[in-house]
Amino acid sequence: MLNMTYKWFATGLMALMVLVSSGCSLKPTSSSTDPEVDLIAEVQEAAEALMDNATGLHGDAPLLVATFADIDNLQQSSTLGRILSEQFTSSLASNKVPVIEVKMRESLFVKEQTGELILSRKLHSLVQSHDAQAVLLGTYALGGNNVYLTVRLVRTEDNIILAAHDFSLPLNRDIKAMLPRRR
Repeated sequence: MLNMTYKWFATGLMALMVLVSSGCSLKPTSSSTDPEVDLIAEVQEAAEALMDNATGLHGDAPLLVATFADIDNLQQSSTLGRILSEQFTSSLASNKVPVIEVKMRESLFVKEQTGELILSRKLHSLVQSHDAQAVLLGTYALGGNNVYLTVRLVRTEDNIILAAHDFSLPLNRDIKAMLPRRR
């Protein structure tokens, strides 16, 4: 019986040595390699880059900021699209850029659970009622490991792009939670 116990012990010890020598760890490892994202800092940096590249803006004339839309369906947005527009608005206003608070206006197309979407057929009346010189528009695309974002500052009188900026965010748990569930 002692001989049998010794054989099991020796076999177990050999297996342990094989695992250790192969680089495997017996310590449980965290399966979470979720990259940290400071969304506020990323948006502030993107807003600065956008405004640094902007040409043709007129001093104190205000801007409108629209909800970021899903690139695959420009009529759809998400929590991510809504918070991006909110954070761009805050970042611009903090840097003394005049931004119209569209939630206080009735003429903007606001769809529940979507946000403020700028529809081309309504753009002319929006520009007149808000007296905005440009609109900040954005889209996002969901990739395998990242969300890709494009933001543009578009002059309202002729739809000329005054500035553009592209950036990406790692697709971590926070970002995933702000996107609709994919089927």
